[in-house]
Amino acid sequence: MPDIRVLIVDDHPAVRRGLRTFLELAGDITVAGEAADGPAALALADATEPDVVLLDMVLPGMDGVAVLQELRHRGSPVKVLVVTSFSDRLVPAMKAGARGYLSKDVDPNALVAAVRSVHAGHLLLEADVAATLLGAPPGTPVLTARERDVLALIAEGRSNREIARALVVAEKTVKTHVSSILMKLGLADRTQAALHAVRTGLVPGDHP
Repeated sequence: MPDIRVLIVDDHPAVRRGLRTFLELAGDITVAGEAADGPAALALADATEPDVVLLDMVLPGMDGVAVLQELRHRGSPVKVLVVTSFSDRLVPAMKAGARGYLSKDVDPNALVAAVRSVHAGHLLLEADVAATLLGAPPGTPVLTARERDVLALIAEGRSNREIARALVVAEKTVKTHVSSILMKLGLADRTQAALHAVRTGLVPGDHP
């Protein structure tokens, strides 16, 4: 399967270099290019046809929201993951077509998982931000129906292979769902996810 092609857009060279390093260690992700401002981002998006854009919101030339609006205007199929320190820009970014949001201090493994998840078609937001957008109380996890199915099977102690069999999907798809679940719930591993699922009533169980 072809690598996920990513375009990094940030006006700080050190940030771009760090993101590139994290992504290239993943094995299934290729950095298609880097841009330091809005106009360059649009030009590179046309030239390199990336699958995912990591987009800062504060850029010279035109800001991240304007870049998103122009990409949508052009009918670009690229999926945009906003990576920024300014969460107040999130709502305009999502309305302009962003598929997800992460803060710049995101863990490298979480960043890679986020790129894979957004590439797979998921809407990816940090839990509290997603809850705010949907009008739910802060801390409410926002999972898709399929993610809830996967979480229920995790809580039953099923392996990725067993979950794939049960849901009739590829094992790699299950791994993507698991990564997305851990990201959204802010958990470190599937054991924590299973306990969280039971304790919060997302799935039935006998745990307190």
